[in-house]
Formats: sequence, structure tokens, C-alpha cells
Amino acid sequence: MTSLAEQTRWLDVTEQAALVASGEVKAGELVEAAIERVERFDAALGAVPLRYFDQAREADPVGPLAGVPFLVKDLFTDVAGQVCTNGNVALKAQARPASADSPLVARFRAAGLVFAGRTACSEFGTVPAADSAAWGATRNPWDTALSPGGSSGGAAAAVAAGMVPAAHGTDAAGSIRIPASCCGLVGFKPSRTSGQGASAVWDLIGELAVTRSVRDTALLLGIARDDTPVELGVDPGRLRVGLLDTRPDGAPVHADCAEAARSAARLLESLGHHVDPGFPAALGDSTLDGLFAAFWTSGMASVLGELGHQLGREVTEADVEPLNWTLGVLGAEVAAADRQAAIEGVAGFARSVVDWWADHDLLLTPTLAEPPLPSGALGSDPADPLASLGRAQQFAPFTPFANFTGQPAISLPLHTSSAGLPIGVQLVAAPGREDLLLRVAAQVEAAAPGTFRRVPGTRG
Repeated sequence: MTSLAEQTRWLDVTEQAALVASGEVKAGELVEAAIERVERFDAALGAVPLRYFDQAREADPVGPLAGVPFLVKDLFTDVAGQVCTNGNVALKAQARPASADSPLVARFRAAGLVFAGRTACSEFGTVPAADSAAWGATRNPWDTALSPGGSSGGAAAAVAAGMVPAAHGTDAAGSIRIPASCCGLVGFKPSRTSGQGASAVWDLIGELAVTRSVRDTALLLGIARDDTPVELGVDPGRLRVGLLDTRPDGAPVHADCAEAARSAARLLESLGHHVDPGFPAALGDSTLDGLFAAFWTSGMASVLGELGHQLGREVTEADVEPLNWTLGVLGAEVAAADRQAAIEGVAGFARSVVDWWADHDLLLTPTLAEPPLPSGALGSDPADPLASLGRAQQFAPFTPFANFTGQPAISLPLHTSSAGLPIGVQLVAAPGREDLLLRVAAQVEAAAPGTFRRVPGTRG
């Protein structure tokens, strides 16, 4: 007889919640099934380094999602009674549990989600991988020689492997969308609600989850915003879509990634939408690189300052990985006037990009410029600490701009590489148009159901 862990392994959040609501399964049984799967599958993946199974078993969940198992990213997000290390060796050694939930965690808890553990990420989420000196490597369930992407890579690996139906993620430059692409999942970054133009790195962060279905994304977004979920069955109308299938500077991307975007364009056209080549010209403005560098390095200097506050002592080079130490040192040297110029420059960039949406509804791109990278490809090299950041920018040129502009963006698992690996495509809408973006995503999902699938060897 098939165990409950196997019966529920590939059910999404909506389906698992329905089992409890109907009385067919008890909330605690769903949690126990997820624990069984984590214990069975995570040894090969390293996706869930912090496990809180006893807390999960002791939970008494109520709400529409009562008993649905969930994992929270180990990055700048508190869960009461659980440790958050940010992928950092010093915070791991400190092992101080949080006294209260972060706001989104509190909303998810009130809805009935049960938090069984914390998922792996890169240290401070700096690069789009989920490896760290604190916890080691995290691997992709599609091929364990590959990275799951990141920085929400542990979340994506856990969901793609069937441990849980969805997992929390944060996204400051693509950290939800990138691993969703690498692992064949839905990855959604909401709009920023504080207005156009970022005032600090913290303002770039979108927070939600990686999921197996668009309906789960809409459901979780509704809970996150204490609002009615977007009604997905509404016809979005005939939309004007711009297509970017090269890098913004015109350089080519990997053939599989270009074909993913072109294939998605054909699908959108078959659904009645109008797709033409085109994208905001500001995306190709290389003169902004210096402004972005000042912005990011200043942000890391702030992160290391907060780390010192948490540790109660001065941070040393031994406390952080070489890339982040180097970024922090560079950031500390940025003059206040340069920081302000960077903030103003980013705000101007955001306005010029968003203006393009006056004549368009969506922008379509590959989520990434390459298929999933080998495990360790973005490791921090003490001899050349900044090399991994440069490599990351080559890998993920399409995702960061939506964080600077505050726009909603989603990665959908619509393509497969020549090697059989998932390749995501990204759709970006105007600020505040989550409704339009999710309705189109649901329309695409319904038109291409075979692309939303399980990892190899798990069908049946």
C-alpha cells in the first residue's frame, strides 16, 4: 500500500489543504508525511540544514491551510523559536533562536502553514546559489551535479524534490525566480509597495514563495497581503508583449534559453496576445554599472554592520566569506555623496524603465541566460573574491531590474533544455499589476500543462 508520504508528495498546497478540510487527512498526518520525505530525500540535496520537526509535530494549526507543511528560507526572516543564520558561520555558531515571527511568517502561520525547517541559501543571499561555508553545498534534484540556483535554492530544491508543496523565498535580484527556473517551478516576486526607486538594498526585496502551481502562488500572495486572492479565471484580454531574447546589450544567450523565450512568445500569440521584439532601452545602459556597484557595496557594508550588532562584537574577516568581506570593505569606502548619487541614479533608472509599460502590458524574457550551472560554479574564491559576482551577473542578467523598479515578475517552467533540464521564462508587468501577471500565468499554465511536471524518475 502506498504511504501517505508518497500519496501527497506531488500535491500542491491547494490540494493538501483540501484533504484536511474534507476530513480525509488530519493536519498532523500531512506534517508527518513531509518530515518523512525530508528525511528520505534531503541527504542527497542539502536543502534543509535546519530542521524543527518537534516544533512542527507540536503545532496546533488552524486556518484555511491547516497542516500544510512549509519551509522558511534561512535569510533575514524570523520564525519564533528557530535560528536564522543567513548562511553565515558566525551566526550559525551563535545559534540564537528568534523570539517572534517576521510579519510574513506570522501571516502564513495564521493561515495554518506548519514550519518544519529552514532552507539553505548563499551567505546573505549575495550570489544566485545556495552554497555557503556555514552549511555546505545544495544540489539540484534534476541533476545533483548541478546547482539549484539561488539564493532561495534550498527552497526550490525541497519543492522540486517533493518534500513540501511550497517554500518561502526572498528576492532582491532574482532570488526566487532564478531557482524556480533551475528547478522547474513557479517563482513570483511581488511589486514593491513603497513606490518607484529604491532607497536602500532592503527596499529591493520581494518576499513570497516557490510553488508548483500558479494557483498556489495567487493563494499565498492573498494571504501575504491579507487580501482576496487574484481571480485567475478572468480573461486578461489581448495583451501587448515585448520580447527580449538576447542580453540587453544584444549579446546572445544560450540557445536553449533563447528558444524558451521564443517558444513562450509563440504560445502567447496562440492565446491571442500580440508579441513583438522590444524592451526598455535603459536595460542596456552600461553606464549605470558604477551606480549599481556603489549601491550594492554600500548595502553589504550595512549588512556587516548589522552582523556586528547581532554578534555583539566587531566583525572580522574570518566571520564572513571572501566575496562579502570584499564587498563590505568596498562599501565602507563609498562616500556619503556617492551613496546618495547611487540612490538617485537607481531611482532615475527605475522611472525610465517603467515608462516603457505605458505602451506595453508585459515583457517576456528568458529567466536566465544559461541552463542551471554546475554545483560550486559561484563559489567564493579568496584569490579573486569578486569573480563569483561577475559570473553571477553573466548567468542572471534579466532578473535584477524588476527589483530596482519594484515591478511584479514571475518565472514559469515552460521549456526543457537539450539536456532535459528545466528552463524558465520570465514575464514582467507594470508596478501593481499582479492581477494581470497572475491571470496570464494561469492562462499559460492551462495551455501548457505538460511543462509543469515532476523531476525525472518520479512520475507515476
